[in-house]
Amino acid sequence: MEAAKTCCCKRSCRFLEFLESSIGKKIMLALAGFLLCGFLIAHLAGNLFMFAGADAFNHYAEALEANPLIPLAEGGLVALFLLHIALAIRAKFANQAARPVDYEVYRGKGARTPGSRTMAMTGALILAFIIIHVATLKFEVGGLKGPDLYAHVTGWLKNPLYAGFYILAVAGVGLHLSHGVQSALQTFGAGHPRYTPMLKKLGLLFAVSIAAGFASLPIYFGWFAPNTTACCAAEEGAQ
Repeated sequence: MEAAKTCCCKRSCRFLEFLESSIGKKIMLALAGFLLCGFLIAHLAGNLFMFAGADAFNHYAEALEANPLIPLAEGGLVALFLLHIALAIRAKFANQAARPVDYEVYRGKGARTPGSRTMAMTGALILAFIIIHVATLKFEVGGLKGPDLYAHVTGWLKNPLYAGFYILAVAGVGLHLSHGVQSALQTFGAGHPRYTPMLKKLGLLFAVSIAAGFASLPIYFGWFAPNTTACCAAEEGAQ
């Protein structure tokens, strides 16, 4: 019995030592980044219901809010995001002290990209956007959303300042991902002179797709979509 406890203790200690090691921190940072990418894909897929109309989007939102696991998922997402920030800050300070590169394994020619040079800045921009985005759309800061979430969201997207900041923020997300995805893949052992160019292209494609998908919402609903609220009000007045 004692031997089993000692063995488990040793394994736990070795695991903790691994997590505190340089490569352990890089792997946790990369894993957290991948999980956040999964959230971005799911969140974008849900947001695209807006193009199907108010009924489709409101039905999706109601089904999502009715899920009893949503509070748990939201708590896990917040914890994951904070973990990613904490690990990124620790990695940044460790890199400055030891002078290695971020958390990529292989550096070829032209490895320094706009994405790699601006990771801290785009990360801060994304954090600011998340705070404002959650405050306005979830906690109703600046206006009550009422029963029609579609009208509430499109109302904010028609605000030029909000729409402009939204586009700037998702552009920052794309820039962040353009480096983060391929760097995380290299952390998991995909870094090789033969594969790195392809990984960079895949990371860039994913980054552009995510940024363009989210940016399409303020662009369309802010400038091109008909003002359904005004139309409905005009119809009621005519009646």
